[in-house]
Amino acid sequence: MIDLRSDTLTKPTEAMRAAMARAEVGDDVYGEDPTVRALEERVAGLFGHEDALFTPTGSLANVLAVGLLVAPGQEVLCEASAHIARAELGAHGAVSGVTMRTWIHPTGGFDLDVVRSLVAPEMGPFFVRTAAIAVENTHNFAGGTVVGIEDLQALRGLADEAGVAVHVDGARLWNAHVATGTPLAAYGAVADSLAVCLSKGLGAPVGSLVVGSAEAMTEARVRRKRLGGGMRQVGILAAAGLHALDHHVERLADDHDRARLLAEAVGVDPAGVHTNIVVLDHDDAPGYVARAREAGVLVSAVGPRTVRFVTHLDVTRADAEEAASVLAGL
Repeated sequence: MIDLRSDTLTKPTEAMRAAMARAEVGDDVYGEDPTVRALEERVAGLFGHEDALFTPTGSLANVLAVGLLVAPGQEVLCEASAHIARAELGAHGAVSGVTMRTWIHPTGGFDLDVVRSLVAPEMGPFFVRTAAIAVENTHNFAGGTVVGIEDLQALRGLADEAGVAVHVDGARLWNAHVATGTPLAAYGAVADSLAVCLSKGLGAPVGSLVVGSAEAMTEARVRRKRLGGGMRQVGILAAAGLHALDHHVERLADDHDRARLLAEAVGVDPAGVHTNIVVLDHDDAPGYVARAREAGVLVSAVGPRTVRFVTHLDVTRADAEEAASVLAGL
């Protein structure tokens, strides 16, 4: 089987496993795991922020980041198909008491005037107060689309004028960085907080990080423990992340090329494929998925009419060519 369901399905390379095996460890709940601290300091530095916190999942990273910016009863604004709104099982409301209002955008980005019309930072005791705006980059369900740095800078200006915060859900921000050449620090400069993932395109088995100020990360550490996310000798996993940063970032360009190959095979305009995700509109997505499986290719239905293909570290060029040949005939 050629597995194109998600880039979360990658397995650690032998070199990554070796790095994990030799990792120096300590008790991270005590803040004493040197490999975790090395990873946190490195990622914080890449984005130009003071500190970062290692978490087991991207969903937890987002819950912590948004919860730090938005108090119970306040709201975060985001695009309607954003991961925090659609794919985190309502955690922001259930755990943090945060409400959401959303806009709709065909590529997962935003129209600045629409966002401006939604922002309500302080409208008296009868209205929910907007505390933050969240942007997903790249945008998963829109097909791995990149939100450009100029748009993000404009959003930062709007947020500053309104006195609200900006959170960047950057689970695949590494892909945006490689696709556009935008420095990671430029993305960091537009955000009060970021969440970045190691276990998707970078191929680590587990892990994400929240990035922000030192004060915010101190509070995030407390909240992580409260939610059961305190981990002990977790440097074994952090070592995988450090290895990924050393060896798996620039190669994301290969995944992007292979995604465009798949897009062309199924009649999707490759020019609209920014990174490693292809979204195909089909009358019967579940049926398409079933036929692909029978032919030896695993893909996902992410809606009744939407099929998703995702390239990743474990999909070689030969795999992509074979999958393209299969999918073109469905």
